[in-house]
This record gives sequence, C-alpha cells and structure tokens, in this order.
Amino acid sequence: MLDYVIYEARRNHIRLILCLVNNLDNFGGKAQYVQWAQAAGANVTNSTDSFFSHPTIRGYYKEYVKVILTRRNSYSGIKYCDEPAIFAWELMNEPRCVSNSSGPHIQAWIEEMAAYVKSLDTKHLVTVGIEGFYGPGRSERLGVNPGDWAASLCSDFIQNSAVKDIDFASVHAYPDSWLPKASMEEKVKYLSNWVDSHLNDSEYILRKPVLFSEVGYLQHLGVNNTVNGDTILKLVYDKIYDSAKKLQAGGGALIWQLMVEGSHMYHDGFSMVAGERPSTYKLIKEQSCRLQRLYGKEGDPGWECSLPP
Repeated sequence: MLDYVIYEARRNHIRLILCLVNNLDNFGGKAQYVQWAQAAGANVTNSTDSFFSHPTIRGYYKEYVKVILTRRNSYSGIKYCDEPAIFAWELMNEPRCVSNSSGPHIQAWIEEMAAYVKSLDTKHLVTVGIEGFYGPGRSERLGVNPGDWAASLCSDFIQNSAVKDIDFASVHAYPDSWLPKASMEEKVKYLSNWVDSHLNDSEYILRKPVLFSEVGYLQHLGVNNTVNGDTILKLVYDKIYDSAKKLQAGGGALIWQLMVEGSHMYHDGFSMVAGERPSTYKLIKEQSCRLQRLYGKEGDPGWECSLPP
C-alpha cells in the first residue's frame, strides 16, 4: 500500500513527509514496541516511555527504519532513500516522556535516531515531529506554553530542534484541545503569540526553517466553528506568509486533517472533507498559490495556480 501511495504522489507532484512512529497508541505506536520487547523477554517496564531509553527497543526502531529507508518500491523500482516524492522523514509524531520530564531521554533518542536516519539517507530532510512545547529550563518562554502541563512532557522546542541532524523545526497548533475552556478571542491571542515565538526562535536561535506541520481545530463544536476554524487557519497562514516573504524561517503550515469523501470512519474530531468546507478549501488553495509564487519558478508544477471562486 505504501509503495502505491508514494508512486501516485510522485505522478501527481505531491511531496510526502513520512512519520516513522507514533507516540500515541494509534497504528501501534511506541506502546507496541514495548509489548514486543516484553514478549521477547527483555527486562522492560510497563511504561511506554521505555521506548526512548531501552536498548532493545531502540534497536527495534532502527531495524524498522532501515527496512523502510532501504525498501525498493514495487511500482517504480526506486528505493525510498532515493525517492524524489519523499520530502522528509519525521522521527516520531508528538514524542512525550512524562516519566523523564527534565528531557534527557528524548533528547538522547532524537540525537541518536536523527544521525541514524542520515547514515542511511543523505538525500532527504529530517525533522522531529514535536508539538513545540518549551521545557522547564526555558523559564522565559514557559508563558508561551498552553499550560503548566506542557513543560512536563520531556520536550523542548529549542533543544530538540537544535540537533545537528535535524534539518527543520516542526510545531503543532491545537488551540481547541490545549485551551478547552478559553473563549475564541483568548484562543486567537494565544495562538498569535505561539506562532510568533516559534517563528522568532527558528529565525534567530535555531537558524532553521520551521514547519507548522499540524494545525487543527475541532469539527464538532457547532456550525460557527467553520468560521472560527478559518480564523485560526488564516492567522497561522498569514504569519507564515509574512515570514516567508521576508525570506525568514516560516516554511509552511499543514492542516490536520483533510479526508476524502467516504472516509468518515477515520474521523478523529479534527478531520474535514474539503468539498464540505469551501471557505477552508479556499484558504488552503490561496496559501498554496501565494507560497508557490514566492518559492517556485515559472514552469514548475503548480506554477499556473488558479484560485477557487
């Protein structure tokens, strides 16, 4: 199945960011690795945080990465490590390690795994997949986090993203989930500060591009949430565009998540079908077109970008 997805992506001029494991239990995630290690007789605690520190589990992850990166696509004959349709590898979706909140376990894991991916693949970019929270050592930035809880997850945006084998920073934005009791006005104010802080840190401290790789808002909060969601999305898009226009760190933003008609069984509360949200679709298309005009050149796929009515 993945062979076909990658093959079709290349035919349709789509670039992919492929995530190598999930922090959450969905699709296996780090919990599955812990279960495999326990079944093999390894001395592993029941905590899924063992994923980051136990040598047996780290070895499992590396073996999986090697199989994926060296796989030859059955449709195209191209190895994944040579595949032009792949834009980047994401080490993990939203890594968290609540049992080691000071951060060394995740930091050591990122350094080891980013270097390992680069040892197998020198052609593609690598990112972490973090949510972008600041750790307890960033007292001057803790106010940017959505709450005190965010500093206790073993993640630190600056430290994690500064690893030499990490090519660009990644950030998520879920104001509905992170600030469930806040008003729309409060969410917008928070999000504006969140985006500005990560753009500035990426530009002036990390000196790396930053991708807001997941921007999501709940779809079940009523009819008005389409308007609210568009407000959230436009805020992020405009700040990214302003940064990109100045040739600064803003690299882009991706919505979580677009679905095709008939796939509602996979709805996670944030999913939307583009045809059912014309105003949101228009925002996405407009942002794609204006970034294409900044970054692209005449003759590139998508250069003749037409905006929806």
